[in-house]
Amino acid sequence: MHRELFVAIVQSFFAFVFLDSTAQNAGAQAWVLPKGAGTISFTHQRLYNTGHRRIGGLLAKVGQSTTMGLYVEGEYAFTDRLSVSAGLPYVFAKYTARNLPPPPIPVLPWDACHCRQSDWQDFGFTARYNVFNGVFALTPSVSFGMPSHDYEFRGEAVVGRSLKEVQFSVDVGRRLDSISENLSVQGRYSYAVVERPIDIPNNRSNARLQAAYQLTVNLSTYGFVSWQHTHGGLSFGSPLPGAALAFPGEVNTEERLFQHDRMMRDNYSHVGAGASYQFQRFDVFGSYTAYVAGTDTHAGRAFTAGISFPFEFRLGN
Repeated sequence: MHRELFVAIVQSFFAFVFLDSTAQNAGAQAWVLPKGAGTISFTHQRLYNTGHRRIGGLLAKVGQSTTMGLYVEGEYAFTDRLSVSAGLPYVFAKYTARNLPPPPIPVLPWDACHCRQSDWQDFGFTARYNVFNGVFALTPSVSFGMPSHDYEFRGEAVVGRSLKEVQFSVDVGRRLDSISENLSVQGRYSYAVVERPIDIPNNRSNARLQAAYQLTVNLSTYGFVSWQHTHGGLSFGSPLPGAALAFPGEVNTEERLFQHDRMMRDNYSHVGAGASYQFQRFDVFGSYTAYVAGTDTHAGRAFTAGISFPFEFRLGN
């Protein structure tokens, strides 16, 4: 490939993903790419929402849905410390429950038809700056996200929440060479400042702890736990007798009912495991996530699989 053509392709790709990206940078890690290295990744995720978890431990097996997404992401390291990544997901959603949502939740046409809805979701951009990159790694980052357009956010079969946000994160990692040269642990904390469509706080904290083990030169496995806490939002309460907050809880006005799908006090705990395999020209990866607990959140599970193509290109050479 001629140098000029390669430069044009790289410039066109980044011009696209910088504008058409999402802040959901699931691939962020404590260790960063070396200068001039980059990746282009294609990730498919399938979410099975098998019900809703209310306060007081109630699992309501209603409002089931399936969501699938294809996420395209590019990352490039401008220096040994600074890298940027950007991407855009295309999402398919379908309401799968036999029964329609119970009152007071409105029955929306895209749920009632049990047909698949699909659309582009949110643009985003992430910049990461590595502070330490040895046995111990520390990398703060900032992400920006905004809806790609004015898509529908109400109902179960929708592609997203259609909210702008800024997310501040820090990733830390350590290789446990004293135990095994193949073992490492990583942790992540992020705080997202989220747009308020109504005058109710909706920011959130997320944390993730992961342990990885390099089984062979090419094969790596990992397990993780993740957690989310919403600072504000709305709670549906619970219909159980004696509940501290009776259903429909804080969703008690027409305005709140209209906005509740993207304003819930979504708190959860997830666990999962995954693996990646490195071939000569590309990497493949996959994971399984189980939704183990939470309130005002979905119950269910998620499957993720993808392929990543590394490349090297020195700008200015």
